[in-house]
Amino acid sequence: EPDAHIAAVVSRGGRPDLAGPRLEAVTAPTLLLVGGADHMVLDLNRGAQSQLTCENRLTVVPGATHLFEEPGALERVTALARDWFTDHMAPAHV
Repeated sequence: EPDAHIAAVVSRGGRPDLAGPRLEAVTAPTLLLVGGADHMVLDLNRGAQSQLTCENRLTVVPGATHLFEEPGALERVTALARDWFTDHMAPAHV
């Protein structure tokens, strides 16, 4: 909701496309994390990203599948999410 005052969003292998027309209303900086081997979800995230008007980034984890079960994949996702939240939430606490 527009008045929710969300500081940052990370979607890990998610389906932001399901938000449909509400994507244009998102104001929180949004990071989309998708496995490079998860072709269908990657395409859906690219479409959703094109509808976002807020600060956003789509990051592909090479070789990872939907659940990021490959060695090192989940650790990479964790580091990316941590960095996104650190960069975008710190000013909200000042």
